[in-house]
Amino acid sequence: MKSLALRPLVAALLCMGSSGSVFAQLGLNLSVDIRSLTMGNAVTADPPGISAIHFNPAGLTKLKGLQTDVQGIVANFDIQKEFSAPAGYNVFGYSDDPLVCNDSPDNPSGLCTDFKGPVRGDVEYASLYLPFLKKMVDFGEGIPVIAPAGGVSYNPPGSKLTYATAVYAPMVAGFGSNDGNPGNYMGQKVAIERITYLSPSIAYQINDELSIGASIGMSYQAVALKTDLRFPNEMIGMLRMVDEAICEPFRGNSNFFTDLLLFGICNTQEGMNPFSKQGGMEVAMEQTLSPSYNLGLLWEPNDDFGFGIVYQSGAKMRLKGKYFIDNGNSIRELMKGMNSSASGQILAAIMGFPGRVPATESGLMSMNLEYPAHIQAGIKYKILPKLQVNVDVGWTDFKAWEDFRFEFDRQITMLQIAKLLSNNVTDTTIALPLGFQSPWNWGIGLEYSATDRLKLRMGYEPRTSSIPDGKRNPMIPINNAQLFGMGMSYRWDEDTDVDLSVGFLRSRDNIPANTSDMANQTGVGNIILNPYAGMDIKTNTKVTIVGLNYRKRW
Repeated sequence: MKSLALRPLVAALLCMGSSGSVFAQLGLNLSVDIRSLTMGNAVTADPPGISAIHFNPAGLTKLKGLQTDVQGIVANFDIQKEFSAPAGYNVFGYSDDPLVCNDSPDNPSGLCTDFKGPVRGDVEYASLYLPFLKKMVDFGEGIPVIAPAGGVSYNPPGSKLTYATAVYAPMVAGFGSNDGNPGNYMGQKVAIERITYLSPSIAYQINDELSIGASIGMSYQAVALKTDLRFPNEMIGMLRMVDEAICEPFRGNSNFFTDLLLFGICNTQEGMNPFSKQGGMEVAMEQTLSPSYNLGLLWEPNDDFGFGIVYQSGAKMRLKGKYFIDNGNSIRELMKGMNSSASGQILAAIMGFPGRVPATESGLMSMNLEYPAHIQAGIKYKILPKLQVNVDVGWTDFKAWEDFRFEFDRQITMLQIAKLLSNNVTDTTIALPLGFQSPWNWGIGLEYSATDRLKLRMGYEPRTSSIPDGKRNPMIPINNAQLFGMGMSYRWDEDTDVDLSVGFLRSRDNIPANTSDMANQTGVGNIILNPYAGMDIKTNTKVTIVGLNYRKRW
């Protein structure tokens, strides 16, 4: 019981940590450059114009004179979630969860007699966090996310130096759903974005074969989350049993002796139920300036072969923001009932329970977050006079997110209680072990020169998840993923190029009951975040991206 009052706060932070880490994989490199999407992001040895600032700044030496690059990217997120009750589903003997059970609420039995089929909790619209408004904004059902980008480069006549800067989004994604959606217990609205608004870059052509380059990215980072909360575990199931089987005979007939023997827990207007909504919360944190840098090398010994390598540094950030938590009525009634009894007050004092649970909690919070470093290398090779293949291999340091540490600007009563239960908690901090891994990934792209003006491209990039199997969850429903791309480039005239591209990312995941302690594990130990305890979970994510790029040499 000691942990019950702490649940909303800790669950909020677990949701925050989970959403940030998985979103990084979902949105990474999907909104930087549309040509790269069509090549499976295998462009380290063949950097795409001014977007070489991100993929390999050494490639800027291929840009002569003054050039501009403007592009628009439109992304649609189709995210489906299914929840179902397997054979033997129950929480402390109860199975009448309205999420998966059709029984009437006035059914006296706690056992479900009519289970629903798979329940859908699909994402319903796109949602992004807007820094100037300091809130998430919904795009509306069917309206996609739009991500414009652009840049400029300059190579003085006869100089081996090229200068450039660009505005782009290395990572941006967000979605939401309406009230009452079954998926809202792990993120009704989630948004994460990293926007590079200034990227001064320089590249130097050492000789006809070798170039080097560097760029500094000045970025804005934000993470925001709104979610409903519930806690179906054995402990709350036991409290429901006490309320219905023991307390019921004393409703309206309590006296000094019943209060003394039952610690006042029967003096409540609403009992605990493992399947009830226990509140909600909103969290938003941001950092206005988050610097990082990219270093690149490009070697092209002949027209048929090239090698490139880039190091994209990590970025250590200090995110700051606010949290707001709405505590459910049943837990407030439980504490109120205990403190209405002399024996309950004594028990609360011995156990360190708070005197009351407020209806809402709010305050300031912060955390140290490291944007993961990335290294990638690749080759390009013309296997036929008109057909070029690109192959890249890369590694991302997601192990930097092995744990998150949240700090608060004041002592929080719930944390003072929780520190008795965990070494990861102090009066003003919570450390959340997440155990993420650093995966290797690869991509391949093909480019066919159909004519002197027209080029056709296609690419494939399988994305390996950094999330251990025991941590998978439907908040950001993605595990391993596949990215497909195809497009065309047309030279309008000798100084103008137009690219049209389409990308498609898909990911399907199956999380059987009791396999993830951040989604559906049953038992007394799932104290914090298992809103779908005992359920089977399936997800199907599809992201469709369409982009248009306009490049001009002046």
